[in-house]
Amino acid sequence: MVFIRDTQRALAATVDLVNTLPGVDDADTLQTLDDFDAYLRANPYTGRIRRDRAELEAVRSIRPRLRELWTVDRVAAVDLVNEMLRDGRALPQLVIHDEYDWHIHATSDEAPLATRILVEAAMAFVDVIRSDEYGRVRICAADDCDSVYVDYSRNGSKRYCDTGNCGNRMNVNAYRERKARESG
Repeated sequence: MVFIRDTQRALAATVDLVNTLPGVDDADTLQTLDDFDAYLRANPYTGRIRRDRAELEAVRSIRPRLRELWTVDRVAAVDLVNEMLRDGRALPQLVIHDEYDWHIHATSDEAPLATRILVEAAMAFVDVIRSDEYGRVRICAADDCDSVYVDYSRNGSKRYCDTGNCGNRMNVNAYRERKARESG
């Protein structure tokens, strides 16, 4: 299962944004303008970007809506995605720019950044829903992590996020538990 490049980029940016929310043991990592700049460097967007406090707060405010996409099934996600597209007044159009071949933009470059992020995420989830791959939209299975991810593995067996060292940490814990049982 491989999504087209712009879908994968939008999904990755959405994962990065959602994972800035405070988690089980971590603080909110999108609080300052420096945090915002780091997010935008890792996830570049076209169009007008003000990089001010008001824009940061607008982007912060959409994170819970995006996070909700990881808490529902495919059918329930349809309503969430449609609502995001309506709220963003999405009007899909084919565009070509920079190093990207033809792809879809669904808002104008002048729309507020938070609106563009929300609509790009919704458009990416349209592809996930249409391809019947919603089972790959997951929350980390580690006991102490609630980060989100999209499983791109060939067989869809990924259980842990890439945010921390969750997979390795859980494997070490399981190994120690087995050894304790064997020696006990």
